[in-house]
Amino acid sequence: MSTTPSSPAVVKIGEQDYELILTTRATREIAARYGGLENLGQALETSEDFAHTLAEVIWLITLLANQSVAIHNLTHPDNPKSELSVDAVELLTVPADLSTYRGAIAAAMQHGTGRAIETVPAPKDQEKDA
Repeated sequence: MSTTPSSPAVVKIGEQDYELILTTRATREIAARYGGLENLGQALETSEDFAHTLAEVIWLITLLANQSVAIHNLTHPDNPKSELSVDAVELLTVPADLSTYRGAIAAAMQHGTGRAIETVPAPKDQEKDA
């Protein structure tokens, strides 16, 4: 495993850039919702209800983006920024944006846990490929 710090995971929501950060607070909220970080990927990938999966991705993006806002507000009390709401993220993004955020979410999780996140290619459907 490399000890080189990874690049920040930054997404654009509306006209504003937000760094996605997996803090201890975010980890606690994810654990409360999913039972732990190890269950997060499964919860986002296996739902057969697209609307539910979309809502979960939006919740996660909002949570991780708001960590950078909260850190800014803690370290700059004289210049606070407004936190994002799930409604704001839904209105300021399009579905194509959400698909591009997957890499940023994975990068934030990797940076926050200090573990490399491996992706496994989907098995080929031999009947389909024949």
